[in-house]
Amino acid sequence: MALPFVSCLFFVLISSATACDRCVHQSKVAYFSKASALQSGACGYGSSAIGFNGGRLAAAVPSIYKEGARCGACYQIRCKNSNLCSKEGTTVTVTDQNTNNQTDFVVSSRTFSAMANQGKAQDLLELGIVHVEYKRVPCDFKNKNLAIRVEQSSKRPNYLAITLLYQGGQTEIVGVDVAQSVLNLR
Repeated sequence: MALPFVSCLFFVLISSATACDRCVHQSKVAYFSKASALQSGACGYGSSAIGFNGGRLAAAVPSIYKEGARCGACYQIRCKNSNLCSKEGTTVTVTDQNTNNQTDFVVSSRTFSAMANQGKAQDLLELGIVHVEYKRVPCDFKNKNLAIRVEQSSKRPNYLAITLLYQGGQTEIVGVDVAQSVLNLR
């Protein structure tokens, strides 16, 4: 009788541990040599992405990317090699999905270098992949409010494609209701 209860409790604890959004997670990070791959990523930000966190962009694995719900989410990433890396790490914005199962994030080389101690960026880049810890943090889009961009792929009257930009905080927008407005002037 106790075995099913313990098994159930174990699975609840495991699922809640993996669901912790603000907890510190352990993983690895690699980098793209060209940031343009992240700009044109699955989130559809295009050239707008280069302005996010000074161009510190990241592609995230599906468990973080959440089918696009975490596009624009920010994460603090710190390299665990104290000889090469600063204690502060860097903050990234998710702009793409990473399908590589060896790392939770693939970042731009600028982002990868930003984790380094002064004068150690080249040494860090030579490693290619490093052990990191990361957690979700609020985004800080200076002087920007939530914006909605209507995409060129929208087709009147049946298809509306939008991209949400500059969504701060530590939560994702999971739904948007769009309704037709009737203006009645009398």
